[in-house]
Amino acid sequence: MGIGAGIGIANFSFDDAKGFWRWVDVCDNGGVDSIWQSDRIIDAAPNLETMSAMAALAGGSKRLKFGMNVASMGLRNPVLMAKQCATIDVLSEGRLLPAFGVGSALSKDFTATGTPTRGRGKRTAEGLEIMARLWREDNVSFDGEYYQLDNATIAPKPVQDPLPLWVGGSAKQAIERTARWGTGWQAGIETASEIAPVIAGIKQRAEELDRSIAEDHFGAGFGFRFGRPDEPIVERYSKLLEKRLGKDPRGYSAVGDVEDMMALVHDFRAVGVHKFILRPIASGTEDMLAQTKLMVEKLLPEIDALNPGK
Repeated sequence: MGIGAGIGIANFSFDDAKGFWRWVDVCDNGGVDSIWQSDRIIDAAPNLETMSAMAALAGGSKRLKFGMNVASMGLRNPVLMAKQCATIDVLSEGRLLPAFGVGSALSKDFTATGTPTRGRGKRTAEGLEIMARLWREDNVSFDGEYYQLDNATIAPKPVQDPLPLWVGGSAKQAIERTARWGTGWQAGIETASEIAPVIAGIKQRAEELDRSIAEDHFGAGFGFRFGRPDEPIVERYSKLLEKRLGKDPRGYSAVGDVEDMMALVHDFRAVGVHKFILRPIASGTEDMLAQTKLMVEKLLPEIDALNPGK
């Protein structure tokens, strides 16, 4: 797969659905590797439900891959999720990139859906095993603490064999889940220095389990904007990021020109990242389109040039 870049969205930063599909067309025809939708349910800010977005992208794009960044398995039933992913992969002819995490204990999604936060790590671990097996096995039996199956089968199976299973999270338990079941790992909002020990830990643990994860299946992301740090939208973004992280937001985004963005790309590359999810710092359809077109025209060629033989 080499080095590639997709684009990520959290809030629905478009004026309407027509604006969203205009943006998808720009991505689909502009060489963007993939679209990644964040997973939020209860939030005052507008955002799309992630699995609904995956299904829509399956029918509304032609070339793009698309994934969840990341779906909270602490909230979701793994049998239903396995079936949803298989269906979307079939209908998109093999373009789904499933990615999963535990989900934050601070998220209002748990309380609003009546889902306990306690045990969400074990539920996720059991869920990853169940999904991975349902995607490739015809009869799955499972006797876990949270889930039980007796000769369960789903059909049709995903087109991709094996269907990718990206895992998010940086805790010790997330490293174990990735090494044991993942085919790739995706960082959250983290700097290169923060994820370096995570990538090393995943590789070491996978080797101990006699598994391997491809070198180009480690990903990270950051916000970007072609513009100036003193723009109001950038200042708002930085303040929100600082409030969320509780620390200096520098190092988590790149604002300026291609050189500023590539400096961050090189920082991540140095610790083993090959896949990038770039999040436009933009608001409104026209701003999102403008930033995405600049990404396509200026940034993607520089990232693609990092591939051997380019």
